[in-house]
Formats: sequence, structure tokens, C-alpha cells
Amino acid sequence: MNLAVGWASPSDEAQAAALAQRLELPLLAQPDLSRAELRGQVLLVSAGEVSLCATGPKRPGPVKADFTGGAVAHRRQFGGGTGQLIAKACGLKAGIRPSILDATAGLGRDAFVLATLGCRVHMLERSPVVHALLESGLGQAAGNPELVDILTRMTLEQADAQQWLQHCAEAEVPDLIYLDPMFPHTDKKAQVKKEMLAFRELVGYDSDDQALLAAALAVARCRVVVKRARKAPTIAGPAPSYTVEGKSSRYDIYALKALDSD
Repeated sequence: MNLAVGWASPSDEAQAAALAQRLELPLLAQPDLSRAELRGQVLLVSAGEVSLCATGPKRPGPVKADFTGGAVAHRRQFGGGTGQLIAKACGLKAGIRPSILDATAGLGRDAFVLATLGCRVHMLERSPVVHALLESGLGQAAGNPELVDILTRMTLEQADAQQWLQHCAEAEVPDLIYLDPMFPHTDKKAQVKKEMLAFRELVGYDSDDQALLAAALAVARCRVVVKRARKAPTIAGPAPSYTVEGKSSRYDIYALKALDSD
């Protein structure tokens, strides 16, 4: 893996060193990200926050899990509540807030939306690097009083989703399992492209999506929801019960039984 952990100032050194040891990666002191000969990507600890930074003179901006500003904050305040496509796909309506397992958490944006709408969401992320980004984002968000209630409904675990599903206890079985496997992305927006390129270099595509869907269908109490690019093929296996479609993405819903009201 062409990746290292770096720290931006001496106050970040201890945190960066602990992260490098945990991930078994080299540690760089105050790396110059403009240097093309530097490692391809650096997990940079700056002011306590972890971000994934490409290197080189024409590098894109950093990638991080951010729940306090930008598009995520705007969506929390003005996103449309249960009228959002993801809310419809997950069956959210008056009195219905299913427990959700986000088995492919990534940067946690969809999990955050669902938690904002009142669902308890347990997030799984198998990539140690992506998990570190998400862990950092949740830690930064914990300092915002407006987000405390939302964050109490979000939990994070580093785990392979298939293995987790095979060994989960009865008490851990969720009402709904949410899957957003990595697939070839056609969205041309710079932010999406930047993140997808960074993530693909780190973890590649999810070639086990068929097995993951099968495992989810065997465990979920009420439904499995799979997010896909709008024109992408469905995952091989059982056909979805129905689909909720947007401009650039869609949700394939596998309904197993009715969702219970609170």
C-alpha cells in the first residue's frame, strides 16, 4: 500500500504515531504533500483531525468524514426529512424508525442522514484506513452540541460485514441492512470523483457484493436496501421487490416483512 501516516504539527505527533502503529504504516513528520516523490497518499493528522491526502503538485484536496459543515450540514438542515429518497427506501414514516445496520459505512454520510431522521444505525467498515477517517469524523462531530443527540444513535465497528453477519447474536440482528458497495462511478462532480479515486486506490471495488447481499438477506428482519448508480445492474441474485430511483442513484429494496412501528 503506497500510504503513510503524517503529522502536521508537534501537537499531532502522538496521535499520528498511535495511528501509524495501529495501521502498521510508516510515520512521516510534517510531510510536504506537494512532493511528487512522496508516497501516493498520506493519512494526515492536523489539529487532531484525520484526512486522506493525495500527494504531488496537482493533487486534489483532502478527503475526510465531515459531519459538521458543507453538504452534510446543509442536508441535515434542509434535506427534506422523510421525503428524501433514502428515507423512502428505508421505509421511514410516522411511527416507523427501523434499527439499521450500515454494512458498508464508508464516510458515514448515509448513516448520518438516517440517524438524523431518528434511526439507530450501527456502522461496519472493513477498511482500517476508511474506518480511521470515519472514527475521526465522529470524534470531531462530538464537539458540536447540535449533533450530540444524532451521534448517540450512531455506533461504529471495524469489521468485515459478511463475517459479522455470519456470527451476529440474535440481539444484534437489525430490522434493516443497508448496503452501498463500491461500484464504477459515473458521477462527474469533482467531489465525488475525488473521493472515489482515493477510495478505489485504497480498497478497490467490492467484488463480493453478491455474497454480501446473500448474507444480508439471510439475517435482516424486515428488509435489505442496496444503493446503486441509477443505471448500474442489480446485484446478481434475487430480484429486488421494488426500486426507488433518483437522478443519479437508485435504491433496490428487498422486502422480507413489514417494518414494525415504534
